[in-house]
Parts: sequence; structure tokens; C-alpha cells
Amino acid sequence: MTDIHAKPIVDGKFWIVEQAGTKIATLHKKENNKFILSSTNGEVMFNKKEDLTKHFGSNFFLKNTKVKVTAVEEVYECHGYPTLCSPYNSMYDVRRKLPLFTKSEQSKSLYCAGYYVIKFNKGWVKSFCPKAITIERYPYKGPFKDKFEMKAILTNAKSD
Repeated sequence: MTDIHAKPIVDGKFWIVEQAGTKIATLHKKENNKFILSSTNGEVMFNKKEDLTKHFGSNFFLKNTKVKVTAVEEVYECHGYPTLCSPYNSMYDVRRKLPLFTKSEQSKSLYCAGYYVIKFNKGWVKSFCPKAITIERYPYKGPFKDKFEMKAILTNAKSD
């Protein structure tokens, strides 16, 4: 059996899982210290780091791997939720519990910060920072602070 290793991308938070030098999955550490392994076969959750090392071996997490970072993406957020761009006119809709913003000072179009799952006629789809009018017109679930949380809800929504 070929060794499987987790190569760190973001120290202590995100890894690329490789087998014989080929990427086979990604590994993400959640805020509650649980790990999510995502591959083409789906997602598997591990409750702690020891569960991963029991499953893949004691040398699963590579040490001293130098990762070359070329560009740092600027992170924008509105009321704690990620956004596409620098938010202007940020507000919080207390009734619907939605973080809202515009893309420029003069804009009248409101966008919802964060990740959502929206039900259109064809079914449930994932969405990042949809227009507020879309959220008003269609059933939705959200907002979520990260893609992993949104994907878990999307999987459950599709099975309903």
C-alpha cells in the first residue's frame, strides 16, 4: 500500500491529501477541532486528529513542507460573513437575520453576505453572496460562514 500524506497548505487548518504524489483529497479543520476529508467519493468527518492518524498511519501529517504562497487574497466580510468584494452600506436585517451590503456607495442593489442554499425550479443550488431579491423570491437556507457548512446543508436539502 502506498503511503498517504497530508501536505499543509494553511498551517493547522487546511491540507492537500496526496497518494504517491497525486492529489486525492483535501482536509479541513473545523472550529470545533473536527476534520472533514473531501474527495471525489464524498466527505468524511473525523472527530479528532488521533482518528486520522489511526486510519492513515502515524506519518499522515507531513512536517516541514515548504509551501510557496504567491498571492494573498484579501478577505472581505459583512457582519462576520464573507463577501465577494469590499462591502458598502452594510446593514443587518434583524427580522430575516440577513447580513446585507451594496457593492458601491451609490448602488441600490442589496446583496446577502455569506453562503446560501437556494431552491429554484430545478432544485437546490449553492450560492455565494446572492442578491437580496433572490432570497425574497425563493426558499433558502443560510447564511453560512463557510463552504463546508453550506455543502452539508445542500446534501441534506437534496435528499429531502
